[in-house]
Amino acid sequence: MFFRLLIESFLRQRRRKALAGIAILLGTTAVTAMLALATTIGDRIHRELAVYGANIVVFPKADSLDVKVGGVDVKPATGGAYLKESDLEKLKGIFWANNITGVSPELVDPYPVIVVPDSGLGPDPNRPLYVSTTAVGYWFDHPFASIRTGALALHPWWKLTGRWPVPTDPAKGPVQLVETVVGADLAHQLNLHVGDKLDQLLKSPRPSDMRFQITGIVRTGDATDSKLILSLPDAQSLSYGGNGVLNPNGIADNISRVEISARTKPEDAFARQDPDKMSAKLRDVWYCRPYANSIAYQIREAIPGSDAQQVRRVEQSEGTVLERISGLMWLISGAALLAAGFAVSAAMATAVLERRGEIGLMRSLGASKGAIATLFYAESGLLAVVTGTVGYLAGSALAWWLGARIFPGDGREPLLNLVLLPVIVAMALIVAVAGSTPAIRAALGTDPSATLRGDD
Repeated sequence: MFFRLLIESFLRQRRRKALAGIAILLGTTAVTAMLALATTIGDRIHRELAVYGANIVVFPKADSLDVKVGGVDVKPATGGAYLKESDLEKLKGIFWANNITGVSPELVDPYPVIVVPDSGLGPDPNRPLYVSTTAVGYWFDHPFASIRTGALALHPWWKLTGRWPVPTDPAKGPVQLVETVVGADLAHQLNLHVGDKLDQLLKSPRPSDMRFQITGIVRTGDATDSKLILSLPDAQSLSYGGNGVLNPNGIADNISRVEISARTKPEDAFARQDPDKMSAKLRDVWYCRPYANSIAYQIREAIPGSDAQQVRRVEQSEGTVLERISGLMWLISGAALLAAGFAVSAAMATAVLERRGEIGLMRSLGASKGAIATLFYAESGLLAVVTGTVGYLAGSALAWWLGARIFPGDGREPLLNLVLLPVIVAMALIVAVAGSTPAIRAALGTDPSATLRGDD
C-alpha cells in the first residue's frame, strides 16, 4: 500500500513534482559545476600562472651571507659557492615531493666568455671583433621523477628560433663543437645566425678549449638575451677550472641555483609563522600543509648548504586569485542551493495544500503522523535522488565545458568525478527534506475532522 500511494502521488501530481524536480535539478547542476571546477581550479591556476616562473628559488646558503672587512664587502660577485646537481635527487624524498611540477637547475659561469665570430672568411666589417658575455647552463628536457622538466617548463615565454642544444658526447673526444643557443641581443650585436660558429678568444683560466656551434636564437625578455645558453653538462665543463664541484664519479656537479615550481596552498597567517618557534604539534601541522614556506623548509632540510625561499610575487598572486575564485564558487553554490530549497518548499506547500483531504482521510482511518510524514519524505527523497543524479551529470558536463572555455588548451581533466556523485545526491536530499518540512509540519498540524468537513 505504501508504494502504491507513493507511485500514485507522482502520477496524479506530475506538474507539482516536475516543478520541485526542476528546482532541485538546477540547484544540483550549479553546485556540481562549481564543485567540479573547485577540485581542479588549484592545479589549473597553477599551470596558468606558471608562465610567470617558479614560485620557489633555491641557492647556496653562503650566497646570502654578507662578508665584510672594515665595512667593505669582500665576498666575490659570484658568491663563490655552489650547490650540487646530484643533490636534486633528494627532492624526491621530501614530504611534498608529488607537489613539485617543475625543476630547473642553472649554472652561471663565474668567468666572462670572450667570443669571436668564426665565419671562415676572415673578419666581417658588420661584426665586432669580439664580445665578452656570460655562459649559462640549463636542463632543457630532463627526466626527473615522473615528469620531464627543465628551463623550458619553467620559462614557457621564451621564444626560440632553431633548436635547443644537445650536450656533447664525451666518447667523441675533448675537441668538438659545443652546441649553444645565443640570446637575441647577443645575436644582433654580432650579426649571428643559426649555424654560425664562435671561438673563445681567451681561454684562461679554463682548462677546456671550446668552440661553439649556434643551434638557435632565443628571446627571453630579460638579461638572458645577451648570454650564451648551454646544456648544463657543457656549462659545468666550461666553468670547471679548480672552482667547480665534482660528484663521486669525478664529473662536474656544480650548479648556481635551482628554480622550482610547486602546487601550493594559499598563504595565511599560520603559514608565515616560524616553525622553529612552534610547539611540536603545531609544527607537524604546519609541516604537513603544502604552503610554499613549508615546501621551501623541507627543501632546505634535504639539500645540504642550501637556502630556499618562495618567490612572493608569483606565490601571492596564485594564492590571491585562488582564494577569490574559490569564494565566488562557494557563494554561487550556496545561492543555488538556497534558491532550490525555496522552490521546493513552495512546490511542496502547494502539493500538500491540494492533498489536505487525503491527509485528513488517512488520519481518520488511523494513520499516524509519522506514517504520513514518512510518505511525503519518501516522495521528496525519491525525487531528490533522481533529479540529483541527473543534476550531477548535467553539472559535470557544464564544468567540463566551462573549464575548456576558461582554460583553453587544457584538456587533461576527466568529464566525470565520481567522488562528487554521493555528495551531490546527499545535498539534493538535504534540500528536498528541508524544503518539504515546513509544508509537511503545517499539514500534520491541522485537525483531520475539520479538513474532511471542508472547513478552512
